[in-house]
Amino acid sequence: MPLQRRHALAALALTAAVPTWAQAPPRLRVAGVYTVPVTQPWVGRIDAALKVAAARGDIDYIAVDNVSAAAYAGALRQQVAAGVKLIVGESFSVEAAARQVAREFPTTVFLMASNGRPRAPNYNVFDNHIHEAAYLSGMVAGGMSASGKVGLVAGFPVPEVNRLMNAFMAGVRDTNPRARFIVRFIDSWFDPAAARQAALALIDQGADLLYAERPGVVEAAQERRVLAIGNVADLQAQFPDTVVASALWDMQPTIDEAVKVVAAGTLFARDYARYSSLRLKGSSLSPLGSFEGRVPVAVMERVKARTAAIVSGAFVVRADPGTPRSTLP
Repeated sequence: MPLQRRHALAALALTAAVPTWAQAPPRLRVAGVYTVPVTQPWVGRIDAALKVAAARGDIDYIAVDNVSAAAYAGALRQQVAAGVKLIVGESFSVEAAARQVAREFPTTVFLMASNGRPRAPNYNVFDNHIHEAAYLSGMVAGGMSASGKVGLVAGFPVPEVNRLMNAFMAGVRDTNPRARFIVRFIDSWFDPAAARQAALALIDQGADLLYAERPGVVEAAQERRVLAIGNVADLQAQFPDTVVASALWDMQPTIDEAVKVVAAGTLFARDYARYSSLRLKGSSLSPLGSFEGRVPVAVMERVKARTAAIVSGAFVVRADPGTPRSTLP
């Protein structure tokens, strides 16, 4: 065989062998399985964080939303069968089903919003533990309510909602000790029409500022020209004359940590609550934006001091899971 041909064949063999050890490994496959539409603000924050990880090239991501409770277990099994290694979802209303599927597939990692505890080897829990930011938003609300009558509209009186409402109310009292509250629950996770009607009723009872735990409240506030405090996402761009500030949730620290660990091939069971803290940048008070200069300076100075104290650990916002009560009829 001519020398030139032998060299060409050797080079070809070397080229063919290289991909077996130099080819980049496939990206981690992640699915989000949600019981409500991704347009719902709470789930939207999870979806947004996963999309950021996908855009960076860390994961391949698919979202399956608006899944009924009856179909939820089947949707989880379908993603496992498709080769997904990390499943993210919210299991509050489907807790038993989600945990059962996790038991069936112990080598798939589940990261589920839950009131329960993690379970080895593969069931991890998280939630929007943003009560610190809710407290700060309450401080702003206390400084902006002229009447001191503050209305709160929320979904269900469950611990993950209650702790945000209680923290918000405590923050209001920080800057307005005489404030009084009207609390209403609409018994739904996503019913903007019902939330709007409940908010209108609170305004009729004298509330001049509303805490919008659910979608639909801000629309009522805008309609009646009262102020609102947002929850989870910042709606000020859409409602610049209505939304003073919001307690923001950033799911990115939670997602980034979970992806890192799963990509390393580790099975784990962890409570991710701390990744929603102010210190780890999982939550924050939104910028005042269009309300810059309209919130009293003394209030914002107090908010700034409280923020620093929370981050340092000098001030602890209590995560109170008890059902909040109205202090007005």
